[in-house]
Amino acid sequence: MILAAWLVVVSATLVPSAADVQPAGLYFEQTTRIVGDDGTAGAGVKSRVWHAAGRMRLEAGDAPGGPALVLRLDEGRALRLDPEARVAFEIDPQALRARSHQDASLAGSLIGADDELRTTRLPGARTIAGHACSGYRLRSRAASVELWVAADLPRASVFADFLEWSGAAQAMPGFVAAIRELPGFPLETRTRVSVLGESHETVSTVTRVRLGPQAADLFDVPAGWRIDKVAP
Repeated sequence: MILAAWLVVVSATLVPSAADVQPAGLYFEQTTRIVGDDGTAGAGVKSRVWHAAGRMRLEAGDAPGGPALVLRLDEGRALRLDPEARVAFEIDPQALRARSHQDASLAGSLIGADDELRTTRLPGARTIAGHACSGYRLRSRAASVELWVAADLPRASVFADFLEWSGAAQAMPGFVAAIRELPGFPLETRTRVSVLGESHETVSTVTRVRLGPQAADLFDVPAGWRIDKVAP
């Protein structure tokens, strides 16, 4: 499910703090790749996220307008949109939240969320999605997370409600706190995790980011669609 794959990515991209700025809305595109044993990254999967005032829309794939997961945290609703069938499936939000908590706990155990994390500055600078970035590495016994952050973008608190709802903030408190200290908005996250002696590496790169109001109809069921009930 789209939501499960986003738990670590979202936590590493937009972590709230008391000093964060709340924009009117946010849109970003991101490509996530699995890195092979030879260091070569695969073709990757593109994802898109829209957020505005307690509402989120998540899509995966190369073209917008495909199947989407819409979280209406402001109303306590979750919808899976199927544009081909013109059907919006109502998902039980409590069951979806329980599954999200499990995913967050698993992600936390893989990155060693209970371990003491060490933060170091990476040498050099990079430009990602048109923004100058500085790099940082967070290291635990089982994982290493490298983040390249843009200081000219606000550390928007737009996902504070999502982090609480999904359980990510509770499952990875040390990880969240360490990222909160970074001076900017992470535009690339490279995660290396050791599981049973094998190393697994994933890199997620934001290719486009836009702050500003988002269209209200992105988070609603389109006119003329049928609404059905479905288990998550």
